[in-house]
Amino acid sequence: MSSSPRVPRSRATGRITLADVARLAQVSPITVSRALRGERAVDAELVARVQAAAKELGYVPDPAARALASRHGAQVVTLVPLLSNALFVDVLEAVQRTLRPAGYQMLMGVTHYDANEEELLLRELLQHRPAGLLVTGFERNEATRQMIAKSGVPCVHLMEISDTEGIYSVGFSQTEAGAEMTQHLLQRGRQRIAFAGAQLDPRTLQRLAGWRRALKQAKRFDPQLEWLNPAPSSMALGAEMLVQILQAQPAVDAIFFCNDDLAQGALLAALRLGIAVPGQLAIAGFNDLPGSDQMLPPLTTMHTPRAEIGSAAARMLVSLTNKEAVSPCSINLGYQLVVRAST
Repeated sequence: MSSSPRVPRSRATGRITLADVARLAQVSPITVSRALRGERAVDAELVARVQAAAKELGYVPDPAARALASRHGAQVVTLVPLLSNALFVDVLEAVQRTLRPAGYQMLMGVTHYDANEEELLLRELLQHRPAGLLVTGFERNEATRQMIAKSGVPCVHLMEISDTEGIYSVGFSQTEAGAEMTQHLLQRGRQRIAFAGAQLDPRTLQRLAGWRRALKQAKRFDPQLEWLNPAPSSMALGAEMLVQILQAQPAVDAIFFCNDDLAQGALLAALRLGIAVPGQLAIAGFNDLPGSDQMLPPLTTMHTPRAEIGSAAARMLVSLTNKEAVSPCSINLGYQLVVRAST
């Protein structure tokens, strides 16, 4: 009667290694490595045998060992500003769904819109010798910029686009999207359009720039209609901002909120206060977050393709890690104005 090869627990540490899995599966260590990375060239029967052996032994790959062997690991560092915003959750889920079949794991960091925190995070995460970097936007301090440039690690920027050769990015023009929403409100006959921005991150300020541009072109720009608050964006803050804007500028007949959670809070406040939307006041948001289509009235907003951005950026990065030619360097996935009853 045949029996499986005896697999001793490796070294003094007792850690099961890739070689142990190879012995049990009766294949070479390189076949184990390729099978566990999900490479398509490995025969399906061998993949099943390797996976069964790894499961039986409780094998956990050592990313540090792989990084030393290949000069980069199986991980992709992904830096986002927040997890409390559904926008970035959508991006991260799409990134992971794309990376895993390609044999990569996502190593996530949250920067909280803090350039110094981003620098510290990246300095720590680069020690893992990642295969690639996915970072949000282009606004960061010079030390972080130099780290990325000197790391030799492929990097793709999310949520914004650049026309600089050799800079890889997937996103859309936040400024153009902000201008288009403002133009929609002007076309609806609104005369006094306020902009309500929170967090004041680079993308919010780009939407603000689009609002300014559209109103200046229409000769309706008034800096007193800019309502900016550096506090984190939230429904509660949106409700507060609605009251503050109308108390300070009672002639305002439309408010463009930089994010849907602010606009959702404003709609609920308007309902409580008996403010007719859109009869007395038009309210618009940005990003088309969950629940916006269920508000009373449903919220007009700008749909942004965050899942598509995550997937496309991850695919671009995989191509770069495989040293494949990538063209164009920047992919503009655009945006879509979603007109609902709030305007």
